[in-house]
Amino acid sequence: MKFVIERATLLKTLNHVQSIVEKRNTIPVLSNVRIEALEDGISFKATDMDTEITEIVDAHISQTGATTAPAHMLYDIVRKLSDGAEVELNFPDDKGLLSITSGRSHFSLSTIGVEDFPVISGDELPINFNMQREELKDVIDRTQFAVSTEETRYYLNGLYIHAKNEGSAKVLRIVATDGHRLACVESPLPQGAEKVTGVIIPRKTIGEVRKLLDDTKADNIGISLSDNKVRFTLEEVTLTSKLIDGTYPDYERVIPTDNDKILEVKVKDLANAVDRVSVVAERTRAVKLITDDGKIIITTSSPDLGSAKEEIEAKYDSESLEIGYNFRYLLDILSEIKGENVQISFADASSPSVIHDTSDASAIYVLMPMRV
Repeated sequence: MKFVIERATLLKTLNHVQSIVEKRNTIPVLSNVRIEALEDGISFKATDMDTEITEIVDAHISQTGATTAPAHMLYDIVRKLSDGAEVELNFPDDKGLLSITSGRSHFSLSTIGVEDFPVISGDELPINFNMQREELKDVIDRTQFAVSTEETRYYLNGLYIHAKNEGSAKVLRIVATDGHRLACVESPLPQGAEKVTGVIIPRKTIGEVRKLLDDTKADNIGISLSDNKVRFTLEEVTLTSKLIDGTYPDYERVIPTDNDKILEVKVKDLANAVDRVSVVAERTRAVKLITDDGKIIITTSSPDLGSAKEEIEAKYDSESLEIGYNFRYLLDILSEIKGENVQISFADASSPSVIHDTSDASAIYVLMPMRV
């Protein structure tokens, strides 16, 4: 195997693939990236046994062949080479190693044979559909912050995706919850996605896809599904992942439908006020919202740090309520409200609140209160 490739191209590709590789591995080959020089391009592949990424890029190929080399070390080497440089990779060199040469820089890395490298992406995935890049970015951004990181409830450690008939409209619904907050976003149902009855895509996979979406020029992103795997195709990059094997809870049961006390406020005013008051709430993470006629008061206090209070105008004509929230959770939701105004509905101070954008009915958020 021997080829010459532009440093910028190699760096971008290695950045994608090394992101999949875990820092610590009990299986040595999983620390490596598989590099194969084909007749029409260079294939880079990495896996952690749950997720696999493959990227094919152009290069000047002198000799075909394949090997595997340490992914993070190779990435660090290329990252520190000069901008605009060309990089030659040659395997095996006269010592049986992978040599990397660029200008006056030369490195030799130990390798592991490709026969030991696992592959998880060979299965056929029967459900296939496309989503626009910007639409996919949008639904990920508006939901992934609510994905649980608590490993004991592993079935919450991903985005739940399913097709649903919403009145006369058919939608693809994307849901995330960690038990304290819930994000539910709807997108027009893509052709071919009608049979998506409910899958849980892991948090790590969603994070990697979101990064790839910023780097790709593809307008349409291919998504393929089976009972236990998902594949995302972005031009030269293919990411395949196992799905989370578990039953997602009946999230619709926790979305209140009878919250009759309605607060409407400018989202920037509320977010800025909560952000300022939260300086004193860093330890407790708790802020209190006090609703009143035509206004809302945001307060917090700490025995060690002091207190803070801010008042902003709002539309509210129901009985006054005092309700506490984790300010980080509230700010996460407010940051995804694209319109000018946000609406928050309450039943009482101890029941879940419903939050949504007054100008966009495609997303709904549920936030559990906390004692303050």
